[in-house]
Amino acid sequence: MSKIKAAIFASGTGSNFEAIMETEHLACDIALLVCDQSSAGVIAKADKYGIPAFVFDAKQFPDKTAYEKAIIDRLEESEVSWIFLAGYMRIAGPTLLNRYEGRIVNIHPSLLPAFPGMDAIGQAYRAGVKTTGVTVHFIDEGIDTGPIIAQEEVAILQDDTEESLTKRVHKVEHQLYPKVINQLLQTK
Repeated sequence: MSKIKAAIFASGTGSNFEAIMETEHLACDIALLVCDQSSAGVIAKADKYGIPAFVFDAKQFPDKTAYEKAIIDRLEESEVSWIFLAGYMRIAGPTLLNRYEGRIVNIHPSLLPAFPGMDAIGQAYRAGVKTTGVTVHFIDEGIDTGPIIAQEEVAILQDDTEESLTKRVHKVEHQLYPKVINQLLQTK
């Protein structure tokens, strides 16, 4: 039996991409990287693992519908049935959401619903809360509002800097995301 094929969408360095790729016995084959930043570090990581990358510039399309249709064409060519967002800095629109309904998952560096959107770790650090964490959730049309799949807390220590907190949050992300991917796909 062939494995489920998935795509990872990322816009940055690709640390979660790499954590997923390094997972032993991953319940899917990563068939494609989708990236909206031509200079993103994740592209070199995809190349290292032999994963084809679809890199696009949203400005080259008339609107979100057009670039999402181009993405869907590439996903379908690669027979992708699940999408895992890993630092993808665009909000998915209805074209993508409707085509992959219930099969687009995101990881976010806070305990949602607290600190949605950009700079969640910095928001939590500056707010002076005692804990933050990581959330894996399905996406919907909102910003970090979809149904929560799993969460893991990360304590904010008295001597933490934003940088030390970020490192600890990323470590949890790199362990939690592959585990949740496997749990989701093994029940499908």
